[in-house]
Amino acid sequence: MEILKILKSRKHLAINLILFAVLYLSVDFNKTFIRPVYGHFPIIGILTGSFSNFMAAFVIGLFPIAPILNKKIKIEKARIIVYSVSILIFAILTTEEIYPILGASTQFDLFDILASAIGSISAILTFEIIMNWRKKNRKNILSE
Repeated sequence: MEILKILKSRKHLAINLILFAVLYLSVDFNKTFIRPVYGHFPIIGILTGSFSNFMAAFVIGLFPIAPILNKKIKIEKARIIVYSVSILIFAILTTEEIYPILGASTQFDLFDILASAIGSISAILTFEIIMNWRKKNRKNILSE
């Protein structure tokens, strides 16, 4: 029984490490390949410049989903957790954009703030889609 608990906790960690790897690799790929080639086009330059903020808000906002699904936390509590994490990440990224502390942002960019907001909202929407899909599958299993 203890081994199952350890495996489940490692499963959360593995999923979040995969999410972190997706975040890192996508931001690095954008910075190394996409931005240098397409960054000089006005709209694409804005999108590629703000991509890292979007991905950070989106992926980090998804971090609590694996433990929520595995521990079968009630939907009300799960919503509070995911919404709070997404809002907190948006606030941190916005603060970093306005008052650079960590050095990730060297100049103020309103598009980065907008990308962070869209990323946080996307994480919340992804959570809601996953929870609705899960709820629908449970009803189908119970009706069979």
